[in-house]
Amino acid sequence: MIEKRQFYINGQWVDPIDGRDHHVINPSTEEPCAVISLGGQADTDAAVAAAKAAFPEWMARPAAERIALVENLLQTYLDNADELAQAISMEMGAPIDMSHEQQATTGSFHLKGFLNAAKEFKFERPLGEHAPNDQIIYEAVGVAGLITPWNWPMNQIALKVGAAAIAGCTMVLKPSEESPLNALIFAQMMHDAGFPPGVFNLVNGDGAGVGSQLTAHKDVDMISFTGSSRAGKMISKSAADTLKRVHLELGGKGANVVFADAGEKAVKWGVRRVMNNSGQSCNAPTRMLVERSFYDQAVEIAAETANSIEVGPADQKGRHIGPVVNEAQFNKIQGLIEQGIKEGARVVAGGLGRPENLNRGYFVRPTVFADCTPDMTIMREEIFGPVFGIMPFDTEEEAVALANDTEYGLTNFVQTADPVRANRMARRLRSGMVEMNGKSRSMGSPFGGMKQSGNGREGGVWGIEDFLEVKAVSDWTPE
Repeated sequence: MIEKRQFYINGQWVDPIDGRDHHVINPSTEEPCAVISLGGQADTDAAVAAAKAAFPEWMARPAAERIALVENLLQTYLDNADELAQAISMEMGAPIDMSHEQQATTGSFHLKGFLNAAKEFKFERPLGEHAPNDQIIYEAVGVAGLITPWNWPMNQIALKVGAAAIAGCTMVLKPSEESPLNALIFAQMMHDAGFPPGVFNLVNGDGAGVGSQLTAHKDVDMISFTGSSRAGKMISKSAADTLKRVHLELGGKGANVVFADAGEKAVKWGVRRVMNNSGQSCNAPTRMLVERSFYDQAVEIAAETANSIEVGPADQKGRHIGPVVNEAQFNKIQGLIEQGIKEGARVVAGGLGRPENLNRGYFVRPTVFADCTPDMTIMREEIFGPVFGIMPFDTEEEAVALANDTEYGLTNFVQTADPVRANRMARRLRSGMVEMNGKSRSMGSPFGGMKQSGNGREGGVWGIEDFLEVKAVSDWTPE
């Protein structure tokens, strides 16, 4: 078994001061694959103290030097991508090919995006031609507590660390205790890239422990959190006592609006998009809204597509989906599938229990519900598994109303051959992102949501700005 009990604090790997053992479970086998330590208050305090001490010098460094270190990090990341993919696959269940091609590559993708944005970013600029002696200075917020999830671990770590480093913040990272091994590899990469001691620190822990300690800590100036909306509300309340900045990237219940002219391809894409990463994506299109004239055909296509998706262990090569992350998540998904059946939704693919060929591991059958209504639990709650529902609409106006009828507002999707209609829909959908006709957003595009999907934006120039304060200076002498 892998043993990784140490934390990375002030440029060194150190033993826990107040740690306790935690087993990391391989969700394909239900067996422990590693043991780590979960830190206590003394460990959190040590990491925050190191970040606070390092902040003045790090913030004062020329931006070009911070950017150069992130360039070093990118190269180090590329050199270690295979090791990252192996760790992610084992600890959270992403199939090994998918882990190599999608999970591990997200980190380098975002680091490249930040570097592109940083080289054009003006950290100091005049207010405008009308005020040549007024200067606007973008200055680091301070010590940032970074709390990241297990489902796309390198994606979220890179989005936070890359932006914070370029902005001039120092950091304490608490990765998910469900998938900590990749984060420990990343910490060594930060060390090898040459970041000064104290700029980046890592303490493993759970939400109730290190997570809560960072959120409430008087010397933490900002919390950047990705996770559930429930946890996001708790963090906001805790952080209010110290009036720290809070950036939240939370849950979603995206609508995928499929017009009849989009055809079979759009439905197949929608099913596969939900099932990717075993449905464990906050921006998955889990409510498929289909124009009524195409509805019956779409249900058949969706069922056929879902039934063709294979499920298997994460270490097995191929285009299958893996398990969900843990027993609690498996049980939650089974309960929601059961609730969908009780509330009258029609199961057209999948259903309760594991796939027939698997009797161990947290594997869920790719499940599609038809004839759903907006009030059903499965159409309102984030399931976070390979499960989604379909319902019809008659008019564009109704489609907009149904799509916006949710407490979430992360990503919505539009499928239509009519570009004018697509643009019209994009303007009316209440979400931080709208993806149309299966086209992904480009490098540097901002990621984030509205309503209970959170606040702030990650990626590119917007991600950097989230870690910056704006300082206005009068009577500035141009240099």
